[in-house]
Amino acid sequence: VRLVQSGGGLVHPGGSLRLSCACSHNLIRALYSGWYRQIPGKERELVAGITTDGTTNYADSVQGRLSISRDNDRNTLYLQMNNLKPEDTAVYYCGLPHLNVWGQGTQVTVSS
Repeated sequence: VRLVQSGGGLVHPGGSLRLSCACSHNLIRALYSGWYRQIPGKERELVAGITTDGTTNYADSVQGRLSISRDNDRNTLYLQMNNLKPEDTAVYYCGLPHLNVWGQGTQVTVSS
């Protein structure tokens, strides 16, 4: 099973980005999946997750600004990030934690 990420980059504060995560197998809707981020020297943290029935959960720090979704037909997970802040700067990973399968990571930098 492979997760291939795309998106990310440099954006100004208040800007938006969308991350994508394509799964090689039909697992995005079959398992809990999520977006995580990691800052150097800190542990990886859950940003947003989505259950098999579509229930979503978010870290308090991103509630109302980031939105997780999926396209079952494309086996793809998305993270729409709006009103980005400098503290959102991190490497973002998509993941299927129950399988311990992770995307390659993508850098998101929010800076003026």
